[in-house]
Amino acid sequence: MTVALGDGVVMRLVTEGDAQALTDAYARNHEHLHRWEPRRPKGFFTLAGQSERVRLQLELHAEGRLMPWVLADGDLVVGAFNLSNIVYGPFQSGNLGYWVDAGYAGRGLATRAALEVCREAGGRLGLHRIEAGTLLDNAASQRVLRKAGFEPFGIAPRYLAINGKWRDHRLFQRILHNRPPIS
Repeated sequence: MTVALGDGVVMRLVTEGDAQALTDAYARNHEHLHRWEPRRPKGFFTLAGQSERVRLQLELHAEGRLMPWVLADGDLVVGAFNLSNIVYGPFQSGNLGYWVDAGYAGRGLATRAALEVCREAGGRLGLHRIEAGTLLDNAASQRVLRKAGFEPFGIAPRYLAINGKWRDHRLFQRILHNRPPIS
């Protein structure tokens, strides 16, 4: 799936060839992202680290457990969206995580990309719902989720280790359809 999001940005599945562009994107956005993300080992920010990460993402994708997308403006990676922890059976759910380059924030790209993830998840993937969590003070991410049809459903105390501390998160979900469950 490759989808034009506007402003010359497309959303597409990550490829092994994206490792350098992801390395560059994380270097460019370190200050922008560090307060919202887990602490990462130094190797994460290297070409070798991103190559290994992409390799693992593609392995999980082949197993049907992850959908890893990048937002790209030509050869420049300007964001990433992941639908992870994909589970079928009675749950039929996945977990949405994402980030957008500081230079591209505020253009509606995240909302459009989140809507595309929902379309893909409810359509081709056959999922029933998607869950996402934000730090309590991440108003921008909460706005993206609400615009994409997600509704808050609770607070998870000490949910994730973000920037070196266990942090509370507001949980959101979007029910994608009311079709009968897949047996």
